[in-house]
Amino acid sequence: MADFREEVRTWLAENVPRTPRPPVSTEARDFDLAWQRTQFEGGWAGINWPKEYGGRGLSLLEQMIWYEEMAWAEAPYIGVCFVGINHAGPTLIARANEELKAFHLPKILKGETVWCQGFSEPGAGSDLAGLSLRGEIDGDHLVVNGQKTWTSYAQFADFQELLIRTSRADKRHHGITWAVCDMHAPGITVRPIELLTGEPEVCDVFYDDVRIPLSNVVGEVDDGWSVAMSTLSFERGTGFMKDQVEASRRIDRLIEEARTRVDRRGRTRIDDDAIADRLATARAEAAALSAMSLANITRNARSTQPGPEGSMLRLFFGELDQRVKKLAVDILGAEAAERFGGPADPSKVWHRSFAGTIAAGSKDIQRNIIGERVLGLPKGK
Repeated sequence: MADFREEVRTWLAENVPRTPRPPVSTEARDFDLAWQRTQFEGGWAGINWPKEYGGRGLSLLEQMIWYEEMAWAEAPYIGVCFVGINHAGPTLIARANEELKAFHLPKILKGETVWCQGFSEPGAGSDLAGLSLRGEIDGDHLVVNGQKTWTSYAQFADFQELLIRTSRADKRHHGITWAVCDMHAPGITVRPIELLTGEPEVCDVFYDDVRIPLSNVVGEVDDGWSVAMSTLSFERGTGFMKDQVEASRRIDRLIEEARTRVDRRGRTRIDDDAIADRLATARAEAAALSAMSLANITRNARSTQPGPEGSMLRLFFGELDQRVKKLAVDILGAEAAERFGGPADPSKVWHRSFAGTIAAGSKDIQRNIIGERVLGLPKGK
């Protein structure tokens, strides 16, 4: 592994873009896709994806080493490629037919297409089984009507992993279908939503008689809930792996800053007992997160997809990230945004972190999963 790490480190030193990623825009889309293409051409895209779909067929441990070295090299955020690389692609690998795999997976790795996620709705966020986007079979197509919301980068996407209510069953988890939706199909309207950070990162998406070929269904019609659980297990278990390893790097940088930065009284920030305690706690929690990630990789090596234990990582990281970002603002003030790749207003670095305890399922949903599926506790009422 030492030779692999050195190879990664050398390549990143020579290839990481030195210009900052633009704010959310078509320029950011072009930047993200160009960086993804550079990784593919260098042989570093899809490290743990199967070789037959353009990956390297290596282990999750080697994937984690790649992410660790990316964090130290301060490589750009994955941006619009997040969904395709981290959960749409892995879901297709695990659950789709060969035709869909052969068409979509190479394009994702080469940085040729952008994917978005069509799961949440105005009345079905954390309660995903309550979704109501309608799909009716008409010949060899599904005709889809309704709305999705909080769809990240939908305005730049070519394809979407879409959950559709195709029948009303006795149990709400039945009658749902997972399908690949062409975002350029007639009848789709995308309306960006400006976040607190000022960027239009998420969108409302409206569907008016949108026709999706039945050949785009992953799994079976009405049996998409199990496919959706595969998607969410990838998102929770491995999708934020890079963010998890970056947490340790961010804390180390904050400790370095606190040793030299002084407050109004001329005292270094590390000499403030409250700041020192928060830094020490954060460093210990980051070490615990790293240990949890390694344990999760070991479990996943024996399975085709991550298990429910990924919710522990997602919950722990989401809350830790909020504390670290708040600590950054308290120590660095106006420089926090620049040091952490955020927008001009330093407070928004912290504000943006609150999405981390909602994305991929709210923290309450994660706790329910941990209690019921990991600890074996009775289901809540």
